[in-house]
Amino acid sequence: MAYDGTKVGLKDLYYALLTTDASDGAVYATPVRITGAIVANINPNATSGSLFADDGPLDSTSQLGQIEIQLDVADIPLALQGILLGSDAVASGILFNKATDVPPWLAIGFRSIKSNGSYRYYWMVKGKFRVMEDNSETKDDSINWQTASIMGQFVKRDYDEVWRKMADEDEATYVDVGDTWFTDGPDAP
Repeated sequence: MAYDGTKVGLKDLYYALLTTDASDGAVYATPVRITGAIVANINPNATSGSLFADDGPLDSTSQLGQIEIQLDVADIPLALQGILLGSDAVASGILFNKATDVPPWLAIGFRSIKSNGSYRYYWMVKGKFRVMEDNSETKDDSINWQTASIMGQFVKRDYDEVWRKMADEDEATYVDVGDTWFTDGPDAP
């Protein structure tokens, strides 16, 4: 298999609220761009185990566990925090986080440029974010950017058990998705 380049960038971060996940399909709201993507770290925790019999390994299997995602962005404005965390934003620019907030199901999409100039595209199709850490520190002699980070737990969709969609421009069977990858959203074929 030929070497097709290594990922060297991240851009075009989107979220899309998941409105329906039923036996006949998933429905998402129109994807919305999140400005200032810095890091998208996906950690699909898998477990594996072996069955031992007759004094040795007889069988082996693995299964997907919880899927964690960390997003670092330049900033997460209060209105976006309200959407991602299920909080109420007030017209006067005040965000009220309540103990009863329920984060919505949503999808996260982005693309990563590779060293050869082609892209790999992603949609994490169903997850929820949790309340984010909020750290601040005083200014000193050097610039210390204080960016935002949010963590989420993602799962498989109910109707088809998909947990991630990916496309790569270097695949032999690749069909050009370009910018429609984001406008069509995670439910598009």
